[in-house]
Amino acid sequence: MAAYSVVFRKSVEKDLKKLPEERIPQILEKIAELADTPIPHDAKKLTGSEHLYRIRAGDYRIVYEVLHETKCITIFYIRHRRSVYREL
Repeated sequence: MAAYSVVFRKSVEKDLKKLPEERIPQILEKIAELADTPIPHDAKKLTGSEHLYRIRAGDYRIVYEVLHETKCITIFYIRHRRSVYREL
């Protein structure tokens, strides 16, 4: 059983529709791994935020929040590396 629950924001559905189909399984696998290891060794904490992290999935970045108190991970964005940080 996963230690953390993973929740997607509504905007993530739009992000997934824009991705190439061959990349989606790799990205979803990375997200599934977060449930067991919320902050993997390759995760980077985003500057200026207390709970936001990002992980790489090829040329794409998954930006998420970890709340240890409630054991919840919220996925905020799945975007290409050149555009992911523009909206943060």
